[in-house]
Amino acid sequence: MPRRINRALLPLSVLVFSLALGGCISTQGIAPQGKALQADSLATDAAIAEAAKDAHWPNAQWWQAFGDPQLNRWINLAVQGSPSMAMAAARVRQARAMAGVAEAAESLQVSGESTLKRHNWPTDQFYGPGELANSTTWDNNAALGLSYALDLWGRESNASERAVDLAHVSAAEARQAQLELQNNLVRAYIELSLHYAQRDIAAATLKQQQQILDLAQKRLSGGIGTHFEVSQAEAPLPETHRQLDALDEEIALSRNQIAALAGKGPGAGAQLLRPTLSLAAPLKLPSALPAELLGQRPDVVASRWQVAAQARGIDVAHAGFYPNVDLVGSLGYMATGGGALEFLTGKKLNYSVGPAISLPIFDGGRLRAELGEASAGYDVAVAHYNQTLVNALKNISDQLIRRESMDKQQAFAAESVAAAQKTYDIAMIAYQRGLTDYLNVLNAQTLLFKQQQVQQQVQAARLSAHAELVTALGGGLGAGYDVPTTEQTQAPKTPALLR
Repeated sequence: MPRRINRALLPLSVLVFSLALGGCISTQGIAPQGKALQADSLATDAAIAEAAKDAHWPNAQWWQAFGDPQLNRWINLAVQGSPSMAMAAARVRQARAMAGVAEAAESLQVSGESTLKRHNWPTDQFYGPGELANSTTWDNNAALGLSYALDLWGRESNASERAVDLAHVSAAEARQAQLELQNNLVRAYIELSLHYAQRDIAAATLKQQQQILDLAQKRLSGGIGTHFEVSQAEAPLPETHRQLDALDEEIALSRNQIAALAGKGPGAGAQLLRPTLSLAAPLKLPSALPAELLGQRPDVVASRWQVAAQARGIDVAHAGFYPNVDLVGSLGYMATGGGALEFLTGKKLNYSVGPAISLPIFDGGRLRAELGEASAGYDVAVAHYNQTLVNALKNISDQLIRRESMDKQQAFAAESVAAAQKTYDIAMIAYQRGLTDYLNVLNAQTLLFKQQQVQQQVQAARLSAHAELVTALGGGLGAGYDVPTTEQTQAPKTPALLR
């Protein structure tokens, strides 16, 4: 039925539109200008080319490479119970519901209404003297209203497609929220591990300082030391105690942060044990990176769906320039006088059916402004997509450079700690034999402490670089088939009739 009506009304609509439109409203000069970048057109640097020789995408459970069961458990808790994930899931459901609202506009709409009321009929110029004059009767009716948008120009279908595209955007943004949550929790966990390592160094330093103090006191008691040496040995102890207390504070704060990321209270964070992070296997970069990145990074996928949604918005704006044709009808009963339900007997049945046509003739520039807004919105979405793609490749290259640097720095830091440890051991033996003073021991100890701190910071930075690189590659949360095609993201051309 709808198809036959469409064929019958289309010529009439075109004729009416052509006669009324001439010179009144036009789309001249309004069209999108943005062009989406092709991923393969972006040049990659030596870091990406070198890393892509033995390539694969990261696993969805990428944090398991750190070999810490406690970290695995907390990430699972975060994904299931984090308020941020709950909000992202709710936004997806909301977007899907809005798409359902838009799709419903394409269907037949049926509504019903009924009124039962007592009416007093006066005698006046309108009613006049008659059977109802100066009487009070029932004045009841019941009606069914029907409407169906013929959608000759695709206004409703494009609006529903746009809503579906925005639902895809929400789904990709939910994956992005999950990836950011995982990355943030891993980084907080690495910070917790670093604080524990730094506390070990401070505790070892305190132990060594106490040993030096005991030795200075023994030398004083034996008559071969001085009070000045004892005073020198006592001086650094309060500062080391302060550093230990500060590190205990950082550990407690890191536990609270991890608990908050997982949607838990501080009491749950207090149960966190010391991390056992390690990273033996290096992460390899995937091949065909720029092109395949379109289906891997949630932010790239989301921005691409946004372009598709804005393209459909232009089609909706184009449809506004055409006449709108709806099929409308009504079926009703009405009765005045008689019993309360007499109107349902069908004696006074009325109905109506036919097309309802509305045509824009002069609107003060509203339609052109709406088309201009849709075209500009498309250009904004395209520019945002291009920027997201460029930033994605930059981020990957940055993390590759950083990771390679951290590997080299880790080797140098290990050499520095070994040399500082050797220097301290020699100074300590010389001091015990009376061959040097305490100042040389203190200097050697300070250097060792500093190098150990640097080594731990480099190791934490290396672990963080791994996490950041995995995140830059999409964290294994591949979009699968949830990626718009090139045709869906292309800007629609202005119809010839509108030109």
